[in-house]
Amino acid sequence: MLDFKKLEATINLISIEKKIPKEKLIDIIESALKTAYKKDYGTKDSKVNVKINLEEKTLEISLEKTVVKTVENPGTEISFEELWDDAKNFEEWDIIEIDVTDDIIAWDNWESFWRIASQAARQVIIQKIADSEKEKIYDLFVWKEWKVVNMKVDLVEWGKVVFDYNWNQVILPKSEQVSKDNYVADARFYILVAEVTNKELWNPKVILSRKRKELIPALFDIFVPEIWEGIVTIDKVVRYPWVKSKILVSTNYDQIDPVWTLIWQKWIRVKSVMEELSWEKIDIVANSDDIRDVIKRALIPANVLKVNINDEKMVADVYITNEEKPKIIWKSWININLASELVWYKINLMIVD
Repeated sequence: MLDFKKLEATINLISIEKKIPKEKLIDIIESALKTAYKKDYGTKDSKVNVKINLEEKTLEISLEKTVVKTVENPGTEISFEELWDDAKNFEEWDIIEIDVTDDIIAWDNWESFWRIASQAARQVIIQKIADSEKEKIYDLFVWKEWKVVNMKVDLVEWGKVVFDYNWNQVILPKSEQVSKDNYVADARFYILVAEVTNKELWNPKVILSRKRKELIPALFDIFVPEIWEGIVTIDKVVRYPWVKSKILVSTNYDQIDPVWTLIWQKWIRVKSVMEELSWEKIDIVANSDDIRDVIKRALIPANVLKVNINDEKMVADVYITNEEKPKIIWKSWININLASELVWYKINLMIVD
């Protein structure tokens, strides 16, 4: 027979630890018993009712069947002949409920029946716990999409970094990590909330990132008040994670230098962002209507002599001396590739002797 004391203790424990209502857990177990009955004693069409009452320590299992003259589906129908003396109390198409609790408990394979039901319930509960955790994480981050949150490393194992946020564990996937970051227990990082899927979807998901380019403006938004005040705008960001980034900035205020605003005295603002990025290099470029000037600035620290533009082909011929070539190329052509991406022009180097 069912051990109600043990069942109630298990339900209470899971309910407290995983914050799942006890009523929901009982529903899951009742549903598992229905499935087990259909599998072992009924048919897929059987209409099974299960009721567990922990207070009264009772279990009721019944079948709903329709009274008919000729049975075509034994799983859902019962004939007048099968009702014996009770047949006179019913009419055709009446729906009756047949209590099969004692029959199931009396069967020799009750233990096997309960074990199958328990396994089914366990799988559903595990899934419900996972779904509950996902919804909880979703609710934590839904209003923080494309913003950064400061979190502490809780655990690092097998390339997976687990962060603690308000006593909840959230994972920074390996695909969104930066190799230069030193992920060790208790270390703190600003993490970008890169994507928050719709809660109405079957699988709500939150994706965190240290690699995406959107992390850069989100960090400057913290350290540069003129950005969230709307005085200075970051127009575009291109990034080679942990190596180098370039950002295009502008302002509608003639008296304000947008580049200086992000750099500030003794480079304190840009250094604060670079420190948070494990000292990733950041080039800040002033945007303007003069694309030649923007291209020149985008190729810093190289000294560009002249820029010729072909707007139709979106190509820029950049003239430099041979001595400036290493500066403009930098590591593995990263500098020139980022500059080209920033200004939307393919950049051709023209060496001047």
